[in-house]
Amino acid sequence: METLVQSIPTESQRLALEDKSNSGIRRPAPSAGGCRIEGYVRVKKVPGNLIISARSGSHSFDVSQMNMSHVISHLSFGRTISPRVMSDVKRLIPYLGRSHDRLNGRSFINHRDLGANVTIEHYLQIVKTEVVTRRSSREHTLIEEYEYTAHSSLAQSLHIPVAKFHFELSPMQVLITENPKSFSHFITNVCAIIGGIFTVAGILDSIFHNTIRVMKKVELGKNL
Repeated sequence: METLVQSIPTESQRLALEDKSNSGIRRPAPSAGGCRIEGYVRVKKVPGNLIISARSGSHSFDVSQMNMSHVISHLSFGRTISPRVMSDVKRLIPYLGRSHDRLNGRSFINHRDLGANVTIEHYLQIVKTEVVTRRSSREHTLIEEYEYTAHSSLAQSLHIPVAKFHFELSPMQVLITENPKSFSHFITNVCAIIGGIFTVAGILDSIFHNTIRVMKKVELGKNL
């Protein structure tokens, strides 16, 4: 995999970007090379595709030699959530945040078992999750994130192979609302617990005394 992410030699970059004397001649791309992609894309909340492919006006590509293997370091949707906020939310909802970066750290390697011109496709189903808390009778959005499920596959391509991310937002939304309890509700629960303890203690005391009374009667009957 190291050969896929090696930087292109400086000489090749200089020839491709600076030398414009023969603009009509296309030069072959370096045999060993790769790239690192980092950034963000603003899209509307409709189904779409994010396609990563090779394009150059100064090079020609041998598609039979192209390998679209890749490693995803981080892929998420929505605003970046700070670790402190996520930690605070997980105290209330432990299962939240498990799927907002499901593809992080995963490798997708094409070992050329299917031959050349292999496209790697990812299908992402995105669901919006929002946590709302009420403070002083007013609603406050604590966190808003997008979690997704992912399914990946390999497919033969008739053209230049690509790494394709097909994303689709679910029309449904997960809304989690935190409703704080009043002090009177706390007092009521405490009284209910105390009452339950006294009730159970009374039942056990009655059973204990009745058992002792029966045992005494049995002993008196034996003595007679």
